[in-house]
Amino acid sequence: MYAATLFLGLLASTISLVGATTLNYKLEANEKACFYAQVEQVDAKVAFYFAVQTGGSFDIDYTVVGPGDKPIVDGTKERQGDFVFTAQSVGEYRFCFDNDMSTFAEKMVNFEISVENEQRAQLPSKQGASPEQASALEESVYKVSAALSTILRNQKYFRTRENRNFSTVRSTEQRIFNFSVIESLMIIAMAGLQVFIVRFFFQGARKGTSLGYPSIYPCRSIFFISTNFLQAMCDDDDKICQRIIYFFSFFV
Repeated sequence: MYAATLFLGLLASTISLVGATTLNYKLEANEKACFYAQVEQVDAKVAFYFAVQTGGSFDIDYTVVGPGDKPIVDGTKERQGDFVFTAQSVGEYRFCFDNDMSTFAEKMVNFEISVENEQRAQLPSKQGASPEQASALEESVYKVSAALSTILRNQKYFRTRENRNFSTVRSTEQRIFNFSVIESLMIIAMAGLQVFIVRFFFQGARKGTSLGYPSIYPCRSIFFISTNFLQAMCDDDDKICQRIIYFFSFFV
Protein backbone atom coordinates (compact mmCIF):
# COMPACT_ATOMS: atom_id res chain seq x y z
CA MET A 1 0.00 0.00 0.00
CA TYR A 2 2.81 2.34 0.86
CA ALA A 3 4.61 1.51 -2.41
CA ALA A 4 1.50 2.41 -4.42
CA THR A 5 1.12 5.67 -2.53
CA LEU A 6 4.78 6.46 -3.05
CA PHE A 7 4.54 5.72 -6.79
CA LEU A 8 1.51 7.99 -7.21
CA GLY A 9 3.25 10.71 -5.29
CA LEU A 10 6.33 10.44 -7.47
CA LEU A 11 4.18 10.48 -10.59
CA ALA A 12 2.47 13.62 -9.37
CA SER A 13 5.81 15.16 -8.57
CA THR A 14 6.95 14.76 -12.17
CA ILE A 15 3.89 16.59 -13.46
CA SER A 16 4.48 20.31 -13.42
CA LEU A 17 1.83 22.97 -13.53
CA VAL A 18 1.33 23.15 -17.27
CA GLY A 19 -1.05 25.18 -19.37
CA ALA A 20 -1.13 23.95 -22.97
CA THR A 21 -3.11 24.78 -26.09
CA THR A 22 -3.12 22.60 -29.23
CA LEU A 23 -4.94 23.93 -32.28
CA ASN A 24 -5.36 23.44 -36.01
CA TYR A 25 -5.74 26.72 -37.87
CA LYS A 26 -6.34 27.33 -41.58
CA LEU A 27 -4.32 30.33 -42.70
CA GLU A 28 -5.71 32.06 -45.79
CA ALA A 29 -3.48 33.56 -48.49
CA ASN A 30 -1.83 36.83 -47.40
CA GLU A 31 -3.20 36.35 -43.87
CA LYS A 32 -1.37 36.93 -40.59
CA ALA A 33 -2.73 35.29 -37.44
CA CYS A 34 -1.49 35.73 -33.85
CA PHE A 35 -2.16 33.70 -30.71
CA TYR A 36 -1.41 34.66 -27.12
CA ALA A 37 -0.25 32.96 -23.92
CA GLN A 38 -0.12 34.51 -20.46
CA VAL A 39 2.93 33.83 -18.27
CA GLU A 40 2.28 34.34 -14.58
CA GLN A 41 5.80 34.01 -13.17
CA VAL A 42 9.41 34.59 -14.12
CA ASP A 43 11.58 31.65 -15.29
CA ALA A 44 8.58 29.66 -16.48
CA LYS A 45 9.27 27.28 -19.37
CA VAL A 46 7.40 28.17 -22.56
CA ALA A 47 7.22 25.50 -25.28
CA PHE A 48 6.16 26.28 -28.84
CA TYR A 49 5.62 23.65 -31.51
CA PHE A 50 4.15 24.01 -35.01
CA ALA A 51 3.97 22.06 -38.26
CA VAL A 52 2.39 22.98 -41.59
CA GLN A 53 0.04 20.14 -42.50
CA THR A 54 -1.26 21.13 -45.94
CA GLY A 55 -0.98 23.89 -48.54
CA GLY A 56 1.62 25.24 -50.93
CA SER A 57 5.17 24.09 -50.18
CA PHE A 58 4.27 23.38 -46.53
CA ASP A 59 6.18 26.45 -45.31
CA ILE A 60 5.23 29.45 -43.20
CA ASP A 61 6.75 32.54 -41.58
CA TYR A 62 6.53 32.77 -37.80
CA THR A 63 7.50 35.14 -34.96
CA VAL A 64 7.44 34.89 -31.18
CA VAL A 65 7.27 38.22 -29.33
CA GLY A 66 7.44 38.77 -25.58
CA PRO A 67 6.11 41.56 -23.37
CA GLY A 68 7.10 45.02 -24.57
CA ASP A 69 7.28 43.74 -28.20
CA LYS A 70 10.62 42.07 -27.48
CA PRO A 71 11.42 39.54 -30.24
CA ILE A 72 12.31 36.10 -28.97
CA VAL A 73 12.49 33.85 -32.04
CA ASP A 74 11.44 34.09 -35.68
CA GLY A 75 11.87 32.33 -38.99
CA THR A 76 10.84 32.41 -42.65
CA LYS A 77 9.61 29.62 -44.90
CA GLU A 78 9.84 26.97 -42.20
CA ARG A 79 7.89 23.71 -42.39
CA GLN A 80 7.89 23.02 -38.67
CA GLY A 81 9.57 24.08 -35.46
CA ASP A 82 9.91 23.02 -31.84
CA PHE A 83 11.25 25.55 -29.31
CA VAL A 84 11.52 25.85 -25.54
CA PHE A 85 12.61 29.07 -23.88
CA THR A 86 12.60 30.55 -20.40
CA ALA A 87 10.32 33.50 -19.81
CA GLN A 88 12.38 36.42 -18.52
CA SER A 89 9.38 38.55 -17.60
CA VAL A 90 5.75 38.17 -16.66
CA GLY A 91 3.16 39.14 -19.23
CA GLU A 92 1.57 38.24 -22.53
CA TYR A 93 3.56 36.40 -25.20
CA ARG A 94 2.49 36.56 -28.85
CA PHE A 95 2.92 33.74 -31.36
CA CYS A 96 2.24 34.81 -34.97
CA PHE A 97 2.04 33.00 -38.33
CA ASP A 98 2.32 34.92 -41.60
CA ASN A 99 1.19 33.52 -44.97
CA ASP A 100 2.01 36.67 -46.94
CA MET A 101 4.27 34.68 -49.28
CA SER A 102 1.26 32.84 -50.81
CA THR A 103 -0.99 34.43 -53.40
CA PHE A 104 -3.62 31.68 -53.57
CA ALA A 105 -2.55 28.78 -51.32
CA GLU A 106 -4.30 28.17 -48.00
CA LYS A 107 -2.26 26.45 -45.31
CA MET A 108 -3.33 24.32 -42.38
CA VAL A 109 -1.05 24.81 -39.36
CA ASN A 110 -1.03 22.54 -36.32
CA PHE A 111 0.60 24.16 -33.29
CA GLU A 112 0.89 23.84 -29.54
CA ILE A 113 1.73 26.47 -26.93
CA SER A 114 2.43 25.36 -23.37
CA VAL A 115 3.55 27.24 -20.28
CA GLU A 116 5.21 25.10 -17.59
CA ASN A 117 5.87 26.33 -14.06
CA GLU A 118 8.67 24.43 -12.33
CA GLN A 119 6.79 23.67 -9.13
CA ARG A 120 6.99 20.07 -8.05
CA ALA A 121 4.91 18.38 -5.40
CA GLN A 122 6.49 17.13 -2.18
CA LEU A 123 7.29 13.44 -2.12
CA PRO A 124 5.32 11.41 0.42
CA SER A 125 7.56 10.09 3.15
CA LYS A 126 7.26 7.54 5.91
CA GLN A 127 9.37 7.17 8.97
CA GLY A 128 11.92 4.45 8.46
CA ALA A 129 11.63 4.44 4.64
CA SER A 130 14.86 4.00 2.74
CA PRO A 131 15.97 7.02 0.59
CA GLU A 132 17.38 4.57 -1.97
CA GLN A 133 13.92 3.12 -2.59
CA ALA A 134 12.45 6.54 -3.25
CA SER A 135 15.33 7.48 -5.55
CA ALA A 136 15.02 4.31 -7.63
CA LEU A 137 11.26 4.70 -8.00
CA GLU A 138 11.63 8.36 -8.84
CA GLU A 139 14.16 7.53 -11.55
CA SER A 140 11.77 4.97 -13.04
CA VAL A 141 8.94 7.51 -13.15
CA TYR A 142 11.22 10.04 -14.88
CA LYS A 143 12.09 7.43 -17.52
CA VAL A 144 8.40 6.66 -18.10
CA SER A 145 7.68 10.38 -18.46
CA ALA A 146 10.52 10.81 -20.98
CA ALA A 147 9.32 7.77 -22.96
CA LEU A 148 5.79 9.17 -23.09
CA SER A 149 7.12 12.52 -24.35
CA THR A 150 9.07 10.72 -27.07
CA ILE A 151 5.96 8.78 -28.13
CA LEU A 152 3.93 11.99 -28.33
CA ARG A 153 6.58 13.67 -30.49
CA ASN A 154 6.75 10.67 -32.81
CA GLN A 155 2.96 10.67 -33.15
CA LYS A 156 3.01 14.34 -34.09
CA TYR A 157 5.76 13.69 -36.63
CA PHE A 158 4.00 10.78 -38.31
CA ARG A 159 0.66 12.62 -38.35
CA THR A 160 2.35 15.59 -40.03
CA ARG A 161 3.99 13.31 -42.60
CA GLU A 162 0.66 11.61 -43.29
CA ASN A 163 -1.16 14.90 -43.81
CA ARG A 164 1.57 16.26 -46.10
CA ASN A 165 1.70 13.09 -48.21
CA PHE A 166 -2.09 13.02 -48.50
CA SER A 167 -2.08 16.67 -49.57
CA THR A 168 0.59 15.91 -52.20
CA VAL A 169 -1.49 12.99 -53.55
CA ARG A 170 -4.60 15.17 -53.83
CA SER A 171 -2.64 17.93 -55.55
CA THR A 172 -1.10 15.45 -58.03
CA GLU A 173 -4.51 13.92 -58.73
CA GLN A 174 -5.99 17.34 -59.45
CA ARG A 175 -3.11 18.25 -61.78
CA ILE A 176 -3.44 14.98 -63.70
CA PHE A 177 -7.16 15.63 -64.13
CA ASN A 178 -6.56 19.20 -65.33
CA PHE A 179 -3.91 18.13 -67.84
CA SER A 180 -6.16 15.34 -69.12
CA VAL A 181 -9.01 17.78 -69.72
CA ILE A 182 -6.69 20.23 -71.49
CA GLU A 183 -5.23 17.44 -73.63
CA SER A 184 -8.70 16.23 -74.61
CA LEU A 185 -9.80 19.73 -75.56
CA MET A 186 -6.65 20.22 -77.65
CA ILE A 187 -7.26 16.93 -79.50
CA ILE A 188 -10.86 17.93 -80.26
CA ALA A 189 -9.73 21.39 -81.39
CA MET A 190 -7.05 19.94 -83.69
CA ALA A 191 -9.49 17.44 -85.19
CA GLY A 192 -12.02 20.22 -85.87
CA LEU A 193 -9.31 22.41 -87.40
CA GLN A 194 -8.16 19.60 -89.71
CA VAL A 195 -11.72 18.95 -90.86
CA PHE A 196 -12.23 22.65 -91.51
CA ILE A 197 -9.00 22.93 -93.55
CA VAL A 198 -9.78 19.86 -95.67
CA ARG A 199 -13.33 21.06 -96.37
CA PHE A 200 -11.99 24.53 -97.14
CA PHE A 201 -9.60 23.15 -99.78
CA PHE A 202 -12.05 20.79 -101.46
CA GLN A 203 -14.91 23.28 -101.47
CA GLY A 204 -12.63 25.59 -103.40
CA ALA A 205 -11.78 22.78 -105.79
CA ARG A 206 -15.46 22.06 -106.56
CA LYS A 207 -16.41 25.66 -107.29
CA GLY A 208 -14.19 25.93 -110.39
CA THR A 209 -12.97 29.12 -112.07
CA SER A 210 -14.01 31.15 -115.03
CA LEU A 211 -11.94 31.48 -118.19
CA GLY A 212 -9.83 28.47 -117.30
CA TYR A 213 -7.63 30.33 -114.80
CA PRO A 214 -6.46 28.64 -111.63
CA SER A 215 -8.50 29.06 -108.49
CA ILE A 216 -7.22 31.09 -105.60
CA TYR A 217 -7.44 27.99 -103.44
CA PRO A 218 -4.05 26.25 -103.12
CA CYS A 219 -5.42 22.72 -103.51
CA ARG A 220 -7.22 23.48 -106.80
CA SER A 221 -4.20 25.36 -108.10
CA ILE A 222 -2.02 22.30 -107.55
CA PHE A 223 -4.48 20.05 -109.40
CA PHE A 224 -4.80 22.59 -112.23
CA ILE A 225 -1.03 22.83 -112.74
CA SER A 226 -0.58 19.07 -112.46
CA THR A 227 -3.32 18.42 -115.05
CA ASN A 228 -1.84 20.86 -117.56
CA PHE A 229 1.62 19.41 -117.04
CA LEU A 230 0.39 15.84 -117.61
CA GLN A 231 -1.57 16.85 -120.72
CA ALA A 232 1.59 18.35 -122.19
CA MET A 233 3.82 15.41 -121.33
CA CYS A 234 1.54 12.40 -121.88
CA ASP A 235 0.72 10.81 -125.19
CA ASP A 236 -2.86 10.21 -126.28
CA ASP A 237 -2.21 6.45 -126.36
CA ASP A 238 -0.97 6.33 -122.73
CA LYS A 239 -4.07 5.06 -120.94
CA ILE A 240 -2.61 5.24 -117.43
CA CYS A 241 -1.59 8.87 -117.87
CA GLN A 242 -4.98 9.70 -119.36
CA ARG A 243 -6.74 8.12 -116.37
CA ILE A 244 -4.66 10.22 -113.99
CA ILE A 245 -5.54 13.34 -115.95
CA TYR A 246 -9.18 12.33 -115.89
CA PHE A 247 -9.01 11.84 -112.10
CA PHE A 248 -7.35 15.22 -111.54
CA SER A 249 -9.92 16.93 -113.71
CA PHE A 250 -12.57 16.32 -111.03
CA PHE A 251 -10.74 18.75 -108.72
CA VAL A 252 -10.09 21.49 -111.26
